[in-house]
Amino acid sequence: MNPTSREDGAGGAGGAGEAGRRPGEGARAPADHRLRRLELAGSARPCARARAFTRRALADWAWSGGSAHAAEDAVLVVAELVANATAHGGGPLDVTLDARGPRLRMEVGDRAPELPVPRRPHRQDLPGGHGLFIVERAAARWGVLRRGSGKVVWAELDAVPASPRPGGA
Repeated sequence: MNPTSREDGAGGAGGAGEAGRRPGEGARAPADHRLRRLELAGSARPCARARAFTRRALADWAWSGGSAHAAEDAVLVVAELVANATAHGGGPLDVTLDARGPRLRMEVGDRAPELPVPRRPHRQDLPGGHGLFIVERAAARWGVLRRGSGKVVWAELDAVPASPRPGGA
């Protein structure tokens, strides 16, 4: 793990369920919960860094999403969210990857309070406006949360269950 990323079992300090713990006691997350964060504020080539970070995390976690293309879909979604934060959000602040069981959540924080609005109708023949269309197509869900004076745009992928083996095994 590089020094600009963080992986921990807890979803953050001071959250619900931590009352009654002594200082220094960490929350124990389920074994299938993985979390990493990459700081991007002011970094050069944020899309390239975010793609490499996502590929590395998914490989470390052996997260394939149950299909040949799910991990690459995750990399594509992160890249589109970072590109949108670069073009429309005053620059990306961070990327957070949160894998719990079969679900992978990708979050990109930026400085701008304006909410993203997909271009309707989507026009393949016009430049621009393709990022959120790609996110909508690749992700099971996506949305926006306000954070300070900016926001976090998130998307989730659901792993495809493995096909049952012939013969019911």
